[in-house]
Amino acid sequence: MANRSETRILTTHVGSLPRPRDLLDMMKYRLTGEGEAIAEDAYDARVTEAVAECVAAQVAAGLDIVTDGETSKAGFFTYIKERIDGFEARDNVKVPFYEAEVSAFPEYYEEYFAKAMLGGAVAPVARMFCTGPVSYSGEDALAKDIANLRAAVDASGAAGAFMPSTAPSGVGYNDYYATDEEFFEAVGEAMRVEYKAIIDAGFDVQVDDPSLSDIFGDPALDEAQKIRKADIYVDSINHALRDLPEENIRFHTCYGINEGPRIFEPPLGAVIGHILKVNASVYSFEAANPRHEHDYHVFEDVKLPEGKAIMPGIVTHASNIVEHPELIAEWLCRFAGLVGRENVIAGADCGFSSQANYHTEVHPTVIWAKFEAMTEGARIASEKLW
Repeated sequence: MANRSETRILTTHVGSLPRPRDLLDMMKYRLTGEGEAIAEDAYDARVTEAVAECVAAQVAAGLDIVTDGETSKAGFFTYIKERIDGFEARDNVKVPFYEAEVSAFPEYYEEYFAKAMLGGAVAPVARMFCTGPVSYSGEDALAKDIANLRAAVDASGAAGAFMPSTAPSGVGYNDYYATDEEFFEAVGEAMRVEYKAIIDAGFDVQVDDPSLSDIFGDPALDEAQKIRKADIYVDSINHALRDLPEENIRFHTCYGINEGPRIFEPPLGAVIGHILKVNASVYSFEAANPRHEHDYHVFEDVKLPEGKAIMPGIVTHASNIVEHPELIAEWLCRFAGLVGRENVIAGADCGFSSQANYHTEVHPTVIWAKFEAMTEGARIASEKLW
């Protein structure tokens, strides 16, 4: 497995990073028609350059397993509207959005959503609804992403690389197929094209599924409904991943909101059973923010399957405070004591710019300081564990 070491704890993160402002301007024009016109070849060239800069910066910060920062994507799931056929955008349709949190703290979230999380996005986040047969049509865009990451990794000398790709649950809503099972199986079949191409290119694929954890904090669902929905999500992922090498597959889940009270999020223990059903070799989840620092206790009772590894977040995307390396080392040693030192990888809670945004909540300079702290914390932990 590319994500494992027998001599030290490796470092990585979840994927998305802030895009350069001039690239955001170009992306905004391509998506909305607003701003200064840009030729497609000029845009492609800037993306290539920005990916190289992003990967080089990750290596300089000490990260072992790097990625392209999702530089070319408008968002970790919104990019799919350019790659999947069978969907249409509906701007005027409201769907549930962290209802318990928003109802409990309406004044806070009114301001938060306007100024932070989505307030500076290069384009509105439109809800996508399936209106016809689902198929993948993003091969050209995917090939560009793969080529850019390959060139950047080769030039930087990075030890390893991964590429994030959204889970079937992130693609949209069903308004065509007879059942949810049929819909998610069709979406999984389409996303399989992307997962397989990333692995075939020599990278690890990271399947991003924050929706899985959100299920268990949804007040509209009873326990049986939560389990059924989670089963459908996991089955669709495993259908998409069938016959692909598990050692090249990472799975990430989180809780959707960045800075906020977050008191209605489920504990890791409510989700871990479904997380471990995903056919991946590495499992990424939030552990650094104060709502989840205690979740490591889960592994006192839950046994990590043989050959699997965990990638707990030991720096968070929800605060501009830089975690102290000694604390990071303590967290890593805590997990290592429960699942084995060779089965722990240092990661982040979530991406730092899950949507292409002019106003990331964690300042870009702070993000790199967090990565440097992660590198130092992993070094300290490795010295203690080996």
